[in-house]
Amino acid sequence: MSRALARRPAPPFLRLRSIVCDDGYWMGRLDHKDWLAPNEVLKIFANIRDPGLITSVFNKACNRRDYKPSEALYSLMIDKLACARRFSDVEELLAKARAEKFRFSDEFFYRLIKMYGNVAEHPQKAIDTLFAMPGYNCWPSTKTFNYVLHMLVCKRQYEVVHEIYSSAPRLGVTLDTCSFNILVKGLCQFGKIDEAMSLLHEMPKQGCQPNVTTYSTLMHFLCQRCQVDKAFELFERMQKQDIAADTVVYNILISGLCKEERVTEAFGLFKSMTSEGCYPNSGTYQVLLDGLISSGKFGEAKNLISVMSTENVRPSFQSYKLLIDGLCSDDCLDDAHLVLKQMVGQGFVPRMGTWRKLLISMC
Repeated sequence: MSRALARRPAPPFLRLRSIVCDDGYWMGRLDHKDWLAPNEVLKIFANIRDPGLITSVFNKACNRRDYKPSEALYSLMIDKLACARRFSDVEELLAKARAEKFRFSDEFFYRLIKMYGNVAEHPQKAIDTLFAMPGYNCWPSTKTFNYVLHMLVCKRQYEVVHEIYSSAPRLGVTLDTCSFNILVKGLCQFGKIDEAMSLLHEMPKQGCQPNVTTYSTLMHFLCQRCQVDKAFELFERMQKQDIAADTVVYNILISGLCKEERVTEAFGLFKSMTSEGCYPNSGTYQVLLDGLISSGKFGEAKNLISVMSTENVRPSFQSYKLLIDGLCSDDCLDDAHLVLKQMVGQGFVPRMGTWRKLLISMC
C-alpha cells in the first residue's frame, strides 16, 4: 500500500472487523439457512480479507431469498475495493446496481466521486459519475457538484471546469457562493483575472452574493500581478457592501504593498486593523517584518520584533539573520546585539555568517 493511502483515515468497515481471519469461515456464514440480519451481512463483508473475493461473495449473498443489498453494504464493498485499488470490480458492482435499478443517495455518490478523484486519481471517472447520477434516480446536490469543480481546479483542468459549470441547470443543481468562489479561483489560476472579476456581476443574477473569500481570492491574484491599487478598489467595494475584512484580506494587502516597496502604507494598514475589529496573526507580522527589512527600515523592524515577542509570535530565522546584517551595516551594534539575544532566546542558533558580520562590524 502506498504512503498516500496509509495516511488516509481508517475506513468505517474496520470498526466491524473481528479477530477471526479465515475468509472461508465468513463465506460459510452465508450458507446458514437461518435468516441473516443486515448487520450480520455487513460484518461478514467487513471481515473478508481478500478483496478479490468481494464480488463473488456479494453474488452469493444476493442469491439468498432473505437478503437484499443495502447502500451501507455497497459503500463498505467499494471502500474495501478502493483501498485495494480494484476499480474494475467497483465498476462491476455499480453496473449490477444500475441493472437492478438500485437507488443510491447523494451522499453515496459524493463519497464515490471523492474516491475516483482522490484515491483512483481518475478525474474523468469522477465527472462521468456526476453525469451518471440521474440514471440512478439521484440528482447531485450542490455539495457534490462543488466537489467536482474543486477537484478540477486543484488538478488544473481549467478547460473542463466551464463545461461542468454550464451543466448545472441540466443536472438540476442550484449554484451557491462556494460554486462561484471555486470558479473565481480557477479563472485566476488560469490567468483570466478579468473573467474572474466579471463573476462579481454574474453572482447576483444567479441569486448569490460574493463573500470575503470571493474578494480575498481576487485580491491575492491582483497583488501577485503587482496590481495592488486594483486590490484596494475591491477592498473599498467590500466595505460599501458591509462585508467585514478578515485577517487573510489584510495579510494579502500588506504583502502586496510590501512587494511594491510601499512599506509605509503597509505599516499604516497594519495599525488600522485592530480599529476595524480584525487582529493580526503570525503571518501578518512576518510579511510586514520582511517588508521592513527588505526596504532597509531596520529600526522599525527591530521595534516590530519586540512587539512580536510580547504577542508570543516567533519571527523566522531568516528575518533575524537579515535584520542583524542590516543593523550591523548601519553601525547599530547595540541594537544588533539586542536582536541577537532575542534570536537566541527564541531557540535559534546563529550561524557562522552572523557571528562574522558582528565581529567585522565591531572592528
